[in-house]
Amino acid sequence: MSEYIVSVKGVKKSFGGVRALKGVNLHIKKGEIHCLAGENGCGKSTIIKVISGVHKADEGDIEINGHKYNSITPAESIKAGIQVIYQDFSIFPNLTVVENLAFNKVLANKKKFVNRKEFRRIAQEAVNKIDFKVDLDARVETLPVADKQLIAISRALLDDAKLIIMDEPTTALTKKEVKRLFDIINKLKEEGVTILFVSHKLDEVFEICDNITIFRNGENVISCPVSEMNESKFAYYMTGRNFDEDAITKETNFGDAVLETKNLCAPGFSDVSFQLRQGEILGITGQLGSGRTELSLALFGLLAPFGGDILVDNKKVEIPNPDRAQELGIALVPEDRLTEGLFLPQSIKWNIEVTRLEKISNKLGLINERKLNEESKQWVKDLGVATNDDEFPVQTLSGGNQQKVVLARWLAAEPKVLILNGPTVGVDIGAKHDIHKLLRKLAKDGMGIIIVSDDIKEIIQTCDRTLLMQGGEITGEIEGNELTVDLLSNYI
Repeated sequence: MSEYIVSVKGVKKSFGGVRALKGVNLHIKKGEIHCLAGENGCGKSTIIKVISGVHKADEGDIEINGHKYNSITPAESIKAGIQVIYQDFSIFPNLTVVENLAFNKVLANKKKFVNRKEFRRIAQEAVNKIDFKVDLDARVETLPVADKQLIAISRALLDDAKLIIMDEPTTALTKKEVKRLFDIINKLKEEGVTILFVSHKLDEVFEICDNITIFRNGENVISCPVSEMNESKFAYYMTGRNFDEDAITKETNFGDAVLETKNLCAPGFSDVSFQLRQGEILGITGQLGSGRTELSLALFGLLAPFGGDILVDNKKVEIPNPDRAQELGIALVPEDRLTEGLFLPQSIKWNIEVTRLEKISNKLGLINERKLNEESKQWVKDLGVATNDDEFPVQTLSGGNQQKVVLARWLAAEPKVLILNGPTVGVDIGAKHDIHKLLRKLAKDGMGIIIVSDDIKEIIQTCDRTLLMQGGEITGEIEGNELTVDLLSNYI
């Protein structure tokens, strides 16, 4: 009997002439936690869909539990014990926990009538498998992201999952929720369930995984025990580039205050006072619910203050809406770029230039197409957006390139203050480095920048000074040269 639960050999897959997989191999041992890593667009999602039967491989072999398939259907994959938990969890937000958990089981048994007691029994059995305490009658859309994920895991175990594939499972979780998830993953491993953990976060890979396979541009780069990997190797294998984070130099001389709050109060925070100086990168960090996001929204006119003052260039201002914020030279890159930051079906060009339309139009409102095209192409070049054509819909880009488009849009508006909430969430290591390098350059050129993040390494690598928030208040301030992982971890 094979030691591998899944063995993929020489798999190729193309989409309309684009070669997504160029003969990759992936061998996952039974009972291990195996990491599949690589930058966005490297082929991770494609191989997952090949294994789960969503895509048919053009060439290559798939072996599951010793059984060979030239191609496999989704039904065959599930029957073989493979379950995929995608980033959206594929759950029904308008249904209850009970209904989400029991629905598939009842359909699989071809039952025509709903038995409420049977539904509840199935659901209770599912959550008991991972000691998950949740209100079974709660509507799923009312639950936090972490609970939605555990519902998806519970449902997978109901179908007798032997291999659970988790696609970027920690993207929207807090540190505490990540720890809870890892406890459950380790418990599943002890019970003989194999996990394919898809991620590009090195610290998580080291903590939870046994072995690692890295793809780049649809090809295998390396497969080895995690113990043989380190940070510099991981970055190089992922991107083909060597990064020197220590080369980032932090400034100590700043200009006058470009933005200031005095005892500012709004829903989610109170009595917040700070200054942002010209050329400074200011970090604001704290746990989810600390008030950090609400503060960024209030500064951009999306949350109405009920007390205190906001000053721009030492002048007291009111910011009732985003239009006024932009007039004052304030830009916000939001936390969720997909729902708040981008017009997904629209072109890359229009997403970049939307803040510039008034400035490149004549008195009749007609847009200068030549200027529109020139500016868009220049931003694509300057920020290194990986695309062959800025007319492509922005939804065709990887997460890191989408984030660069959002940045380009606001930089095109020429702000004096740039606020970024979670600037590199869901962004791979290469794009993350590029974004951090760009922010340092913008600060050096005189822009005031606020980074709202709970990514400790990001705060340490980029920020000149950091404010700590807890319970809606600023509880501390740390200068850049004093920032350490241990110090920030203890605070957060």
